[in-house]
Amino acid sequence: MNYIYILLTLLFTVYGQLVLKWQISKAGALPNSALSKFLFLLQQFLNPWILSGFIAAFLASLCWMAAMTKFELNEVYPFMSLAFVLIMLFSVVFLGESISLSKIVGTGFIVLGLIILAQFSG
Repeated sequence: MNYIYILLTLLFTVYGQLVLKWQISKAGALPNSALSKFLFLLQQFLNPWILSGFIAAFLASLCWMAAMTKFELNEVYPFMSLAFVLIMLFSVVFLGESISLSKIVGTGFIVLGLIILAQFSG
């Protein structure tokens, strides 16, 4: 049951990153002038989807704090690298981002590292 905190941390983190990228991509490029940049970012901050991403990040932090009461940091932190894997997969599926052999191989190394850590930890 304690692993649910890690799972929720991952899910909230991935959701937040995907939503932020989705909405920022729709908004266009960051303007050049300082005032325009500020107004652009303020407008984005008021976007309900982006707010949901910030809320997800906050919830991920709460779940992570809960996980830290149950596990040693060096025991569970490697699982956070699953965020790389999930974000890569979901960004391809939901955002239409590109995927390459080097991204697949790099992600495979992350997964292999997790498997090795899980086998030899503890």
